[in-house]
Amino acid sequence: MAARIIDGKLIAQQRQTQMAEQVAAWQQQYGRVPGLAVLMVGNNPASAAYVANKERACTRVGIQSFGRHYPQDVTQEQLTAEINHLNQDPGVDGILVQLPLPPHLDPVSLIQQIHPHKDADGLHPDNMGRLVRGEPGLRSCTPAGVMVLLDKTGIDLAGKQAVVVGRSILVGKPLALMLLEANATVTIAHSRSQNLSQICQGADVLIAAVGQPQMITAAMVKPGVIVIDVGINRLNQTLVGDVDFDQVQAIASWITPVPGGVGPMTVTMLLQNTLSSYAQTQGVTYP
Repeated sequence: MAARIIDGKLIAQQRQTQMAEQVAAWQQQYGRVPGLAVLMVGNNPASAAYVANKERACTRVGIQSFGRHYPQDVTQEQLTAEINHLNQDPGVDGILVQLPLPPHLDPVSLIQQIHPHKDADGLHPDNMGRLVRGEPGLRSCTPAGVMVLLDKTGIDLAGKQAVVVGRSILVGKPLALMLLEANATVTIAHSRSQNLSQICQGADVLIAAVGQPQMITAAMVKPGVIVIDVGINRLNQTLVGDVDFDQVQAIASWITPVPGGVGPMTVTMLLQNTLSSYAQTQGVTYP
């Protein structure tokens, strides 16, 4: 039987509907809605599309969006000053810097300038450290979204063999820590891993996050595996993931599509982080 589809788009819509209800209640109770500021530099078409998508999501949920669009030649000092201003703005609960940035800008330094409680992307070293220590904090959006998708399968991750293919600070590393929190046994594989196919074949849960189109084939997975495809690549004018979907779907028990899988959840977890930051300023807990 073909794998069941983990519909990230539907799950995101359901979660955003719940968020909209919460935001409406907060507006009545506290007199304002959460605010998210997005800093974008230049005219990268992909970045512009991502930002527009985030702004639409904010509108659906009722979050106030503070767009900050800067020319390609903006300086590090100008962006740092803007982040410091937003840190002090009581109407802004979440701040993110849209990546990638032009080469003359240092994204790490800019992310470190964001107050940890307003770190909507969950990338500040303080929040990363909290994840390592298993303490509450804002979580990286894509890995957090992956964990929600896995939860929707109803599978207990405790004791399962989880393989993460990819070791980026955006996905692979924080996701491995989240899987460990769920008591999975975790292996991180990457471009230098020997016997990658053999490693993947041992996975009960396989997450592909390498940015290589359709590199995970049917020969690399075992029957019944749960497959989460984080990759999004353009191949012959078509968007595909890191997994050969048609091949692997025939073997797996659950699989995410591309598009419509992890992507919508990444945006949803960004909104959730913003709501969590807002709740903290009001002295309440969310979610």
